[in-house]
Amino acid sequence: MDFFEFVISLITVGGIFVTIWVVLLYRRKEKKIPAAARAYELSELSAMADTMNRRIDTLESILDSEVPGWRDQHEQKH
Repeated sequence: MDFFEFVISLITVGGIFVTIWVVLLYRRKEKKIPAAARAYELSELSAMADTMNRRIDTLESILDSEVPGWRDQHEQKH
């Protein structure tokens, strides 16, 4: 009976250490992934902002040529 209890306690302690090791390993990998994803997200957002800025400049130039004084009209309303 003593040997059986020793084996059970050894398996329990080993299981606890393995579980802790797996959890810590998973958390460490989990922390690395969002940082890389955030960097990609920020670069993507920056590219989108540049594209939107070019589009706004194009729309403003079209409005300037087709509707002179549109800026003054817009500023008076707000």
